[in-house]
Amino acid sequence: MVTFSHTDRGTAESAWAAAGLSSAPDLPLDGNELARMGFVILAAHPDDETLGAGGLAATLSGLGAAVEVLLCTAGEGSHPESPSHTPGRLAAIRLEEFGHGLAALGLEGRWRFLGLPDRGLGLHAEAIAGAVREAAERLAASPEGPRRLVLVAPYRADGHADHDALGAVAAGVAASDGHGLLEYPIWYWHWAGPDHPGWRDWVKLHLGPAARQAKDRAMAAHGSQVRPLSPAPGDETLLSEDFLYHFARGYEMFAWTPPRTAGDRPHRSGEAEQIFDAVHRRAEDPWDYASSWYEQRKRSLTLAVLPRESYPAGLEVGCSIGMLTAELAARCGSLLALDASGVAVDRAGQRLGHLGHVHVDRMVVPGSWPDGTFDLVVLSEVGYYLPGDELAALWDRVEATLRPGGTLLLCHWRHPVDGWELDGETVHARARERLGWQPAGLYRERDFILEALVAPEVLPAAEPGTA
Repeated sequence: MVTFSHTDRGTAESAWAAAGLSSAPDLPLDGNELARMGFVILAAHPDDETLGAGGLAATLSGLGAAVEVLLCTAGEGSHPESPSHTPGRLAAIRLEEFGHGLAALGLEGRWRFLGLPDRGLGLHAEAIAGAVREAAERLAASPEGPRRLVLVAPYRADGHADHDALGAVAAGVAASDGHGLLEYPIWYWHWAGPDHPGWRDWVKLHLGPAARQAKDRAMAAHGSQVRPLSPAPGDETLLSEDFLYHFARGYEMFAWTPPRTAGDRPHRSGEAEQIFDAVHRRAEDPWDYASSWYEQRKRSLTLAVLPRESYPAGLEVGCSIGMLTAELAARCGSLLALDASGVAVDRAGQRLGHLGHVHVDRMVVPGSWPDGTFDLVVLSEVGYYLPGDELAALWDRVEATLRPGGTLLLCHWRHPVDGWELDGETVHARARERLGWQPAGLYRERDFILEALVAPEVLPAAEPGTA
């Protein structure tokens, strides 16, 4: 149980900056994706939404996204020792401030007040969950309703009891109903430090000038929190300047869980041939490998991440029409390229037929796997097409087939993937966890993650009689 006070000195913003917080990966959603989504923003108290997600809220408003804000309490307990303001008076003031703050963020009138008691949200989980689901239904039922819904809530381990309770409810609803989840930390920045492991897996949302200005105006609207209520003891400023520095960054940080389709059955590898044959029959180049600058650039980065100049034997899993295969061929003495789609294999074979050291074959992994061992295994845009148990079996296959000191190269799209169980970040995280191999290179941007892992070298056998 975390214990802290707002009067504690807390962790300086300079400490977070020195730890490299600004180099966190970007949220893998672009403006078009955000505009097509619906968002339910949850706040335990007035100003939570502005501190933790005000820039996001202003950004969504500017994009025309469907947004509804749910305020759980009036925050009447913010100054329990105040000699000048009763809880009732504080509640009225803070609700008025909340309305002005949301207007500054472009969300005037797009909020509902649940009227729950401050410092008591843990006792009202069922009511909160019901309100969240009702808000999600309203957004989904609107004209041209959003394709996906995302809940935006306090980080469930923020350290404040109301924040933790609200975050836990949001996480439960998101998981059971298939919504995305963006968790925003508030008091975490105050009591935690850079050595705390939580933030290392978070993502950031860059804030444009308009969003930053809107957030500043919204925060200024919460006068009861950023200025003293009166000169009397008990009416001191609640949020100090040092604390507010954490929220003056040019970006906001979130723990991100992508949306899922509730109840959707994950595809099995046995369905892969039919699915990807259909994809390749619809177009000669279904992912625009040949014409897209994004794809050309990604291939160049993929080759640049390889830690060795050349590999005697390479294996590419999921070659599609063979565009990356052709470039990998220049780095491999021999190269075997596999795909589950017979249509794709035929096209790749035509493209690569002039390369005598390259062989293309149809194979559905991990149930089937080639004989022999390899110095390089490449898995590009493949892992999230497997359910979790089959991905685990794939790592077993890779471990058994990659020679000591060999390279496993992974590259995956970071955006949500419709109709599939996993996403790119999860695929890479599970590879690191399962294999435990030495990283040789990592590159991540908003759209994709690219990573090289090196299989351990075989240690020489100990001499008899030595320890």
